[in-house]
Amino acid sequence: MSSSSSSSPASAVPGSDQPPHVVEDCLGIVQLLSDGTVRRSTDYSSLPLLSDVPSDLPVQWKDVVYDATHALRLRVYRPTAGAREEGGSKKLPVLVYFHGGGFCIASYEVPNFHADALRLAAELPALVLSADYPLAPEHRLPAAHDDAESVFAWLRAQAASGAAAADPWLAASADFDRVFVCGDSAGGNITHHIAMQHGLGRLALAPARLAGCVMLWPYFAGEERTPSEAASLDDAGDFMGTVLLEQMWRLALPVGATRDHPAANPFSPGSVPLHEATAFPPALVVDADRDVLHDRIVDYIARLKAAGKPVDLVVFAGQGHGFFVYKPWGEASDELIRVIRRFVHSGL
Repeated sequence: MSSSSSSSPASAVPGSDQPPHVVEDCLGIVQLLSDGTVRRSTDYSSLPLLSDVPSDLPVQWKDVVYDATHALRLRVYRPTAGAREEGGSKKLPVLVYFHGGGFCIASYEVPNFHADALRLAAELPALVLSADYPLAPEHRLPAAHDDAESVFAWLRAQAASGAAAADPWLAASADFDRVFVCGDSAGGNITHHIAMQHGLGRLALAPARLAGCVMLWPYFAGEERTPSEAASLDDAGDFMGTVLLEQMWRLALPVGATRDHPAANPFSPGSVPLHEATAFPPALVVDADRDVLHDRIVDYIARLKAAGKPVDLVVFAGQGHGFFVYKPWGEASDELIRVIRRFVHSGL
C-alpha cells in the first residue's frame, strides 16, 4: 500500500502552457517538480527495509510530541527493569538519536531505525530518544538543524521541571548528567551541529549536561570531491554513492546553495572554525572504510584533532555507508553496539 502527498496543487509552469514536470526524483519517494511542487510517497519499497523487527527485546517504547506547534515527535525507548539491573544503575544515560536519510526521507518509524533504537536501548542500556525532524525539500536546511535544537530545548525543560512535571519515563529513568547526542549519516551531521552549538555556548542545556556525541558515518559534503566520492561515480552498483548523496544535497540545501554551504561543509569559508567551539564535547566517530564518505570522514577527524577536540575514531573494515541501519543484526552491528557502550559508559 502506498500513498502520496503534494506540497501544493500542480499548475502550469509560469509563462508556459506545459504542465509542471519532474526535475528531481529521489528513489521514487520524493519528487520535485518544475513549479516547486513536491510529491512525497509513503512507499519505501525502493529501500532494503526490514520486514520483521523482533518484539521480544526488553524495551518499552512510546511516542511523545516535543514541538506541538510543528507537530514534531520523538519516540522514547526505555529498557525494562531486567536490562537496567544488568547495567548496574537505576538511572540511565540519555541517548538523543537522529536518523539518517539525506535530510529528505525516513522517520523514526522506519523499521530499520526502530530496530536500531531498540538495540541501543536494550544493550547499552540507555534511555533512547529517537527524534523526527522536518524533511526537505519542503523544509530545507537549516530547518532540520533548528528543530534538532528544539529537541534539546524540550529535554532541558524536562530536566528542569522536576519529577512531578516531567515525562514520567524521564523522571524515573533519565540521568540528565549523562546526555549524549547521536546520529547516523544526516543524523551524524545534525550531531556535529548540536556539538558545535553547544561548544559555542549557543545551546544551553543546564541542568542537563551534554556528556558526549556519537557520529555514525556523518553526512558532510563539499564542491571539491574527495577521491572516494570521485571513485563512486564510476560504480554503477553503488546504491549509497555520490550520485544519490549529491541529489539529496540539491534537495536539502537552500535553493541556489552549493555543497560548500556551512550546513554541508563544516570547513567552508562561511563555517565557524572548530577552535571557537571551546566546549565541544568528547566525540566518537564511526567510519566504514567502504563508505563513499570515507575520505571526508578521515579529514573531519584530522581537523577535530588539529583543533584539540577530544575524539576517537573507530573504522569498520569492509563495511559501507549505513551498515547498522541496513543490517541491525550481525557481527559488524554487534561490534558497533559494544563500541558505543564503552563510550557511553566510560565515565565521561
